[in-house]
Amino acid sequence: MRPYKSLNMRIVIQRVTSSQVTVNGEIVGKIGRGLNLLVGIAHTDTEAELDWMARKCLELRIFPDEEKSGWERSVQEIEGELLVVSQFTLYGDCRKGRRPSFSDSAPPNQAEELYEQFVAKLRASGLRVETGKFGAMMQVKGLA
Repeated sequence: MRPYKSLNMRIVIQRVTSSQVTVNGEIVGKIGRGLNLLVGIAHTDTEAELDWMARKCLELRIFPDEEKSGWERSVQEIEGELLVVSQFTLYGDCRKGRRPSFSDSAPPNQAEELYEQFVAKLRASGLRVETGKFGAMMQVKGLA
């Protein structure tokens, strides 16, 4: 069985030339060229999902190669940077009623632990990894 078929973790990936996240007007994380990762953790996620998703984020070929046309290079290959921001709202289910349900998202304690493990896996790549503040109201500003 392929592990990606059971993935519940959700990540929105954005290529950026620079990005920052602020909490109460204070910059808590800032990067240059690389990726913004908005990360949502499901209540069913395990270390297997974290491993798979970290590898996928690091290896996706989504940067252009100056010598070839198309997307040829990964964030690792360009020695880019990562800004990782927790985002439980990725699990907002709006199919019923007028208020989203977040029943598929992990409870805060579990989500924070898995989020920190995910960040550690990305840092193990040797790339610079910055984060927001888990559970805080954050503003993310990225320049594509």
